[in-house]
Amino acid sequence: MGSKGTDDAVKGEHDETKPSANQTRGPQTIGNSSLNALQSQDSRRVMDIVDKLRRSGLSGIVQLPQLVVSGDQSSGKSSVLEAITEIPFPRKENLCTRFATEIILRRAPQASISTKIIPDKVRPAAEKKRLEGFKRTIVDFGELPDLMEEATNLMGLGGGDDGAGGSARAFSRDVLSIEIAGPGRPHLTLVDLPGLIHSENKMQSKEDVELIRGLVDDYLKEKRTIIMAVVSAKNDYANQIILKKCRDVDPKGHRTIGIITKPDFLEPGSDNEASWLELAENKDIFFELGWHMLKNRSDKENDKSFEERNAAEKSFFSQGSYRDLSQDILGIDTLRTRLSQLLYKHLKTELPALQKELNDKHRDVCRELEQLGEKRSTPQEQRRFLMGISTTYQDIVKAAVNGQYEHEFFGDLDPDADIGDKSNMRRVRAVAQHFNLQFASTIRQYGHKLAIIEPDSEVAADEPQLEPGYEHFGELQEHIEPSEAVNRVRRILVRSRGRELPGTFNPLLISQLFWEQSSNWQAIAAYHIENVASICWKLVEAAVDHAVSKDIADRIKAVKVENALASRLEAAKAELGRIIADMKHHPITYDPTYTAIVQKTRQEKHNAKFKKLVRDAETDVLPAHNKHQYEQYLKPDVIKKGMDSLLEPDMDKTSAEDALDCQQAYYMEEVKYFVSAITKQVIERYLLRDLANDTLSPMLVGEMSDDEVSLIAAEAEEITRMRSNLEARKSTLENGQQTFRSALGLFK
Repeated sequence: MGSKGTDDAVKGEHDETKPSANQTRGPQTIGNSSLNALQSQDSRRVMDIVDKLRRSGLSGIVQLPQLVVSGDQSSGKSSVLEAITEIPFPRKENLCTRFATEIILRRAPQASISTKIIPDKVRPAAEKKRLEGFKRTIVDFGELPDLMEEATNLMGLGGGDDGAGGSARAFSRDVLSIEIAGPGRPHLTLVDLPGLIHSENKMQSKEDVELIRGLVDDYLKEKRTIIMAVVSAKNDYANQIILKKCRDVDPKGHRTIGIITKPDFLEPGSDNEASWLELAENKDIFFELGWHMLKNRSDKENDKSFEERNAAEKSFFSQGSYRDLSQDILGIDTLRTRLSQLLYKHLKTELPALQKELNDKHRDVCRELEQLGEKRSTPQEQRRFLMGISTTYQDIVKAAVNGQYEHEFFGDLDPDADIGDKSNMRRVRAVAQHFNLQFASTIRQYGHKLAIIEPDSEVAADEPQLEPGYEHFGELQEHIEPSEAVNRVRRILVRSRGRELPGTFNPLLISQLFWEQSSNWQAIAAYHIENVASICWKLVEAAVDHAVSKDIADRIKAVKVENALASRLEAAKAELGRIIADMKHHPITYDPTYTAIVQKTRQEKHNAKFKKLVRDAETDVLPAHNKHQYEQYLKPDVIKKGMDSLLEPDMDKTSAEDALDCQQAYYMEEVKYFVSAITKQVIERYLLRDLANDTLSPMLVGEMSDDEVSLIAAEAEEITRMRSNLEARKSTLENGQQTFRSALGLFK
């Protein structure tokens, strides 16, 4: 089967110009009895499933079981196919198969023969459309030669051009599909492949050789294909390419059956004949499905009917050495029986795996469609689509801010990873709490610009380990001795003195000291705000990416989310600015704790001086009544002299110490307020609260114009094509699933 060849040196198995008488018969009269032998009742039920799957279009999605006839050029493949089906295919001089031909036999109420071309996938779109336009229906096999000739020319394999202005080719990767329907026909698909070429010549180029081998490989490597490897007894089978191909793709011969043709060319009783008989008995090249031998019509017998052909074959195999062979591996009748059995076994084995593959592909297609989201070609569909996205987004972000991490978005917790790691960053409430604690500790440890070294003071409560971003603020702090701190305040006092009396200080001095001591606060707070804003940004990006496909997510972020996040950050910075501005006013506090701290500090200093005086006045005396134990007494003169020294004569120093005590007490109270203000008024109010509502919500979607909605949600042309393709695949796969459901119980 195929086109008229351009290689005069390569001829088909039958070189006969006169058409066979069988070719004028209609499809309803051809081979019903012989084809029925191909199928038992059980195999017919199995093949019915395969036919329904093929007709539903699944062959373009999953690889369906099929019989493929392949062999070297002029090995007799087409004659084998003709003998099996008893369908008379056209024969012309110098004919060889130059493209794959798919023969689909199908049971139907009305007899018909229809053909179409399945274009090569790599052809340009215009050529594909032209070839797909070829669809013909005939009622008599006598019309088949002209129809195939037309298809051959359309593929560009005729003597002229390729029908599209290009030069003619010798072979094609297009497929000619011939569907033969009739009331008594079984469901069966067979594929006749072009013969494998050994080497290039003047009529068959190197490209032709590679094209044929690539085409054959594509069919043979499919795991659900049964290979009928046809070898001609006219040539040494060790040199026939098809056997090597079969061993490459099916090393153990699980799905290969060997077909030996042209045994009438063997010399009776010769060693050559003996070697071929040994091959037929599966003793040389082993195939699990075995070997079979056929004797097809010779050139002189081309006009004989199929009945005469079968009778001649039986007569041939009843003579000579063939009588010693098992009759099960000889002749077309037993081949049909073998094919029926192996087809049934093969299909029953493959169909469950095919069903699983079909279900897997259906699941994959549904997942891809889900990722594309709902269809959105109109403004209403687009707005509804964004509403759905915003609802999903809201659920995720609100859960993250509220610290409820049950949603799949949050994934598994990694306790070994850093809290700011990507695996934990989505749990934004936990991360914000952690950073707030880091901020509070940083302010307590490094917020004051001057750290007074007091070795005898009580050790402060343990602070958490600071992360590098917060730890580096320690570099801004200066350490100073208490005496130097007092002298420093004294110098400032002298330079800021007003009308106050000696021993007192200007009230503005406390402001000056506090502003200087708290000068690190703004930088620490600004860093903290940026840090928390960063985790909010990452959360929002991840939530949008989770809710919709990347292309839509990018547009949502660019049009809405990024501006909203930037506005929230600016508002947070503005609030920080207002808090810092309030600090620049004169200190105000109504907390009695302030007075208590000042009094306590002064009392502690006084107590420390008095304790030193007592230690200096202590003396040990050995009393007269007890010469064995000393008693402690205080020296009155030392006490009297020391009491005078408790009073500081330097009024500026006294004022400086009092001012420093007041400033430290006020600072301790303001630290608490500042930490509370930043975490509540800035972090909570402007960065965390209403994060979901301000960035993407159904209300915001409702307020968007149609143009904005279209800009974000309208499908790109390629997405529309992809959706259409996926929906078509989904429908086809669901038809296949329904076919399997209707046949439930067949594989038990």
